[in-house]
Amino acid sequence: MNPTRDLMLGSLLLVSLCVGAAAMFESRLDVHWELWKKTYERKYQNEVEDVHRRELWEKNLMLITMHNLEASMGLHTYELSMNHMGDMTQEEILQSYATLSPPTDIQRAPSAFVGTSGADVPDTVDWREKGCVTSVKMQGSCGSCWAFSAVGALEGQLAKTTGKLVDLSPQNLVDCSTKYGNHGCKGGFMHKAFQYVIDNQGIDSDASYPYKGQSQQCRYNPAYRAANCSKYSFLPQGDEGTMKEALATIGPISVAIDATRPRFAFYRSGVYDDKSCTQKVNHGVLAVGYGSLNGEDYWLVKNSWGSTFGDHGYIRMARNKKNQCGIALYGCYPIM
Repeated sequence: MNPTRDLMLGSLLLVSLCVGAAAMFESRLDVHWELWKKTYERKYQNEVEDVHRRELWEKNLMLITMHNLEASMGLHTYELSMNHMGDMTQEEILQSYATLSPPTDIQRAPSAFVGTSGADVPDTVDWREKGCVTSVKMQGSCGSCWAFSAVGALEGQLAKTTGKLVDLSPQNLVDCSTKYGNHGCKGGFMHKAFQYVIDNQGIDSDASYPYKGQSQQCRYNPAYRAANCSKYSFLPQGDEGTMKEALATIGPISVAIDATRPRFAFYRSGVYDDKSCTQKVNHGVLAVGYGSLNGEDYWLVKNSWGSTFGDHGYIRMARNKKNQCGIALYGCYPIM
């Protein structure tokens, strides 16, 4: 037995496998693969990883291309595009980005907001136009979607009550709300973040407590407190009509959705209507409005996957389609 020879043979085998796999790639895409890597600053450890990621990228590119071909024939209400998640598996996307833990111990007291059926609310609402929504953020490979959703709802209420739009600190919630049942970068839920802010009597600004994308020691400083919260309330479960009225009158609302569909990650434009979407929620986002596009009703949703996701960081999700993706199951908002 010769360890050196075995190692060399192993290396040769690996290289030949790489060459074999590379030969299966579409050579016309070589330039585009290099361009994509440069655009999203991808550097892989070795040839083996490069080959693996190229394989995933081509698979995702095929999904996007075929979907858009079908959309051009009127089979879909939305289009897809390649983005920063192009070289990831579905599992990797979910582990990094969709780690919301749905609450099992939820106390649904009667909502302070009880929708009155047929209330006179506008056909279209967009809280961005009213100066109640901050810029799109990037949570990175930390499962902190719940924290970004919670600060988004708090930012909306702060702007609505004071007229000042201030970026609040998701890192403050990631680091400091663990005893409320949140798990930092490993998931959490928005109402638990609100409860922390209530008991803590405040949350710091993002400027004073910047986002690091990893769980750290709690560094909350009341000197930098930028907002407070007195209580929070859940909307009636699964009621899209009430959610519409709440969005029109209250402001941006924290919601939970199923983000596990392969096409969700590559959404670009139109109204995301995916019949395979389930009611098993796993991702916290912020509903900032609603409307209709080409006869399709939608919820306007702010994500925390950076501005290269979707329509500059936003996605229009199907509305009035039997609570698609579970979007109206856990609607929740803070009260200042």
